[in-house]
Amino acid sequence: MTAGEPPVRTGASWNTLASLRQETRRLATFYRLPSETVARLVLTVSTLAANTLREGGSVTLDTATDAAAPASAGHVRLTLAGLCAGSEPVQVELPLLPLPPTHTLPHSVSWQLPLPDRSGPFLPAPRPGLPSGPDADSDAEAYETELRAALARLDRLAHQQQLLEDELSETNDGVLALYLQLEEREEQLRWAQGQTLLAMEDALRPAAVSVAGLELAVHYAPSDPAAPTGGDLYDWFQLPDGTVHITVVDALGHGIGSTRSALSVTHAVRTLALEGHPLDSIVARVDRQLSPLLPGLQATVLLARLDPGTGALTLAGGSHPPALLLRAHEGTASYLSVRGRGVGYPLPGSDLLRHETLAPGDLLVLYTDGLTESRRDPIDGEARLITAARKHAARPLREIPAAIAADMHTVVLHADDTLALALRRTPSHRSGPGQ
Repeated sequence: MTAGEPPVRTGASWNTLASLRQETRRLATFYRLPSETVARLVLTVSTLAANTLREGGSVTLDTATDAAAPASAGHVRLTLAGLCAGSEPVQVELPLLPLPPTHTLPHSVSWQLPLPDRSGPFLPAPRPGLPSGPDADSDAEAYETELRAALARLDRLAHQQQLLEDELSETNDGVLALYLQLEEREEQLRWAQGQTLLAMEDALRPAAVSVAGLELAVHYAPSDPAAPTGGDLYDWFQLPDGTVHITVVDALGHGIGSTRSALSVTHAVRTLALEGHPLDSIVARVDRQLSPLLPGLQATVLLARLDPGTGALTLAGGSHPPALLLRAHEGTASYLSVRGRGVGYPLPGSDLLRHETLAPGDLLVLYTDGLTESRRDPIDGEARLITAARKHAARPLREIPAAIAADMHTVVLHADDTLALALRRTPSHRSGPGQ
């Protein structure tokens, strides 16, 4: 026997768990296997051999090393043989084994265990034979040693895990703080962008028109408060003959692109109206002017021309929702439909003009489809608009558009830019000579 090999036990077999455990520990100690590996190996060997030993059988435990490989890089092969129950092989591929075998045969199993660095001082293996003292005491001492080693390793792992959890918690806190900072910064940027766009949108709105005998008010709400620009625009101005012209436009799309389209339409309408072109020709003329410059432009248009002195109202349309007229004296409500197709539509232009006369106190509501189609049902939306307009008709005119919009948008299934414009003829206007 050399100092580098365990004592040879030719033909030795083991018929008790105590002796088998001691032999397993002896071999593991000789090869300087880690305490955790020793504990796992002893438990696994005991589990696999228990049935055989219980039925009166015996098992053998042998080792072999790769002599060609350096000890520091080699392995030891430990084989547990004699596992049988009569003539039938036993099931050794058990789940949850502390140290599963590397190789399995019908009556034996083996482990290929890596050898630790043996550059340190050589510790001789225990002498052959059982240690002195009762088997139970020897097992208890060995178990206590292995348990201490396992608990020490468990404590180290628990400490390492706690360190990792602390580091992870600090990292998460840092990431969360950074995320909150980014969210706050993004919110500030969205707010600043929204304010800029809102200022631009307000700059595009026409100045208020002050005309004796006529009140005007408007409400606008974008579909996204963070992006207040949209394709719903209006324009109002007084013509040289004293009549008031109103344009309501709803350009296809959202954002700045649709704002540009709507603004182009309102400017073109204003230019043509001031040049004196007939009201029923303006939509078609706008289409001819803008289509070559803005391919893909589509916009619905409603034009209203009102004489504050006589109350004469003329409407021209292009695919736009009809205006709503509430008669103050009769208490009736009706939609003033006008046939036509919008800018960018096939055969654009107004087919007919609609003529009405507004009496003092009558209320006219012009709007875009975002007001009546928020619940995806335009017919129901028009009915609800009549109800809302009647409900708020007695309010000061400056409050009416926003109040109507609030009632119409109690439930929003389809968010869209919304424009509501109200005008009312007042009884204070006097027409005639000397006015």
